[in-house]
Amino acid sequence: MVRGRPREHNPQTLLNHARSLWVEKGTAGLTIRALSDRAGVGNGVIYNAFGSRSNLLAQVWIREADAFLDYQRDLVDTAVRDRGAQAGVLAAALSLRSYASTNEEAARLLLAVEAKDLISTDLGAGEGSEVVRLRAELGRLITGLADELWGRTDPRAVALVKICVVDLPGKLLLSANRLDSGLAQHALREAVRGITAAEPPPT
Repeated sequence: MVRGRPREHNPQTLLNHARSLWVEKGTAGLTIRALSDRAGVGNGVIYNAFGSRSNLLAQVWIREADAFLDYQRDLVDTAVRDRGAQAGVLAAALSLRSYASTNEEAARLLLAVEAKDLISTDLGAGEGSEVVRLRAELGRLITGLADELWGRTDPRAVALVKICVVDLPGKLLLSANRLDSGLAQHALREAVRGITAAEPPPT
């Protein structure tokens, strides 16, 4: 008797397959049917595990964002302690690049997707609260860096640090040929140094 592909019901294995599909094909490519085909399980198994496609997307992002934020915080805390606030912002800006050396799929996913992209009307309460929590944690990290840099936590100061930590890495490193690009990393590093060299204008 010929055996088919083994059926993979473990939720973490399903999340791994979902992450790969998301990185390969974009958000639109991660469907219940596509995951069913990739994992070799029925659609019902996936619905039983996650409840809805929105919950599936959220749970993939939550798992990766939670692990990455722990990694990023450690880098930032060490950089600020040893070399100062500007080094902390640099560490935060380049953290996804270094994270990619051990988990490239997760880094690409987190560069491409923001928490706000996951909010939908059919998102489960548990998933929604986790997205909000992780978004708030990133906000606290950014606000803390603004305070370390300039002793300010007003919207302009926070917005400038967010540009360094979130917006610029997404623009400069996301392309398939740039995550490993020394030139893109150089541009990001110098842009962050330039932005953080001067205090933002008062509100």
